[in-house]
Amino acid sequence: MLSHLLDTSVYCQPMKPKPLPSVEQRWRALGDVALAISVIGEAEILYGLALKQSPKLTALYEQLLKNRLHIFPVDSAVAETFSQMKAACRKKGLSPSDFDLLIAATAKAHGLILATLNVRHFNGIEGLAVEDWSSG
Repeated sequence: MLSHLLDTSVYCQPMKPKPLPSVEQRWRALGDVALAISVIGEAEILYGLALKQSPKLTALYEQLLKNRLHIFPVDSAVAETFSQMKAACRKKGLSPSDFDLLIAATAKAHGLILATLNVRHFNGIEGLAVEDWSSG
């Protein structure tokens, strides 16, 4: 059963030369069946691959991440959640990136915990469950 949505900072860890042990341990403990990503996170990974044009990195992606986890689209429920989050953040004087907000909105719309290495990117977003995977 799905419980967590991975932010791009967590999702890309298997491709790193030295993945964070805290991410490896948490990912292993939950298992792929509990994890999902937003299509935004997938787009960020694919953009990085297109930019670097590295056959080695592309092969790593295809071997380690491609089709591994459920991918949520940006649908009308996510769009509605995004609009409410963005308005609330703006009223508080916060300005998280739209990509971060879309990932957060995906987690919130689907009742999932957002797993990230960048908790500060999601500070102040009401009703969002966030888990810091940067340390054990």
